[in-house]
Amino acid sequence: MTGSGTATTGDPERGTLDKAAGENFPVAPFFLPRAWRTDLMAVYGFARLVDDIGDGDLAPGGADARLLGVSPEDAEDRVVLLDAFEADLRRVFDGTPGHPLLRRLQPTVRRCALTPEPFLGLIAANRQDQLVTRYETYDDLLAYCELSANPVGRLVLGVTGTETPERVRLSDAICTALQIVEHLQDVTEDLGRDRIYLPAQDMKRFHVQEADLATPSAGASVRALVAYEAERARDLLNEGAPLVGSVHGRLKLLLAGFVAGGRAAIRAIVAAEYDVLPGPPKPGKIQLLREVGVTLRGEG
Repeated sequence: MTGSGTATTGDPERGTLDKAAGENFPVAPFFLPRAWRTDLMAVYGFARLVDDIGDGDLAPGGADARLLGVSPEDAEDRVVLLDAFEADLRRVFDGTPGHPLLRRLQPTVRRCALTPEPFLGLIAANRQDQLVTRYETYDDLLAYCELSANPVGRLVLGVTGTETPERVRLSDAICTALQIVEHLQDVTEDLGRDRIYLPAQDMKRFHVQEADLATPSAGASVRALVAYEAERARDLLNEGAPLVGSVHGRLKLLLAGFVAGGRAAIRAIVAAEYDVLPGPPKPGKIQLLREVGVTLRGEG
């Protein structure tokens, strides 16, 4: 979804926002107008917190649960926390939320006329993570990405006032691709949470068993499977890339960064010979900048 993070002690709002520096793709780069940066960070805070709830990565001490009105007895129950978070989210639109990250979000929602649906989608994805840990088909995975990834792109378009049906379609392709890339980078981490985002049908096609994903290094079958899914992600990025050329100015650079980040991550996976099991293959800054230039020129 928004990238992996570890629990942070101290102020729950500050700890959540501090994770922005560790994300795969820039959350609110310095070159954007200040108002956009403020609004994007507010949206990021929401997305990061809902992911942390769903992954059980909240800061120790139960501060977030208390802010959401959850009793100490239920503070470890992710479904209860997600239900309470949804109730507090709804107060963003018709009242006064209790959690500081949602209070921070409220001016953004009002200023940008954002609707509840993308936020509810991200909560629904994390609820699904508590119930569904395997995906039978690629279409099943795409339906999950519709909840877990695509709302983020739609919120970026909403914050920047550039949403149109065609841009939403292109954004969805990019966001789904980025989600698939993240799943490929995080196969080992996800397996540690008893989650597998590689479609079961594809695993069978490439003769991959779940036990093959728990080894220190990937065998030939796992590498072939990862290569296949990486190619699917690349095709989706290429499908969505015209979004970059549909906007102008600093937004163009931001969107190019998203596409380039995905392409650079795929190149890092290729450079690792599709062995993602020792840890997430990450691109270097030079590779990322090169991909930004290619994307801006429309050569990708």
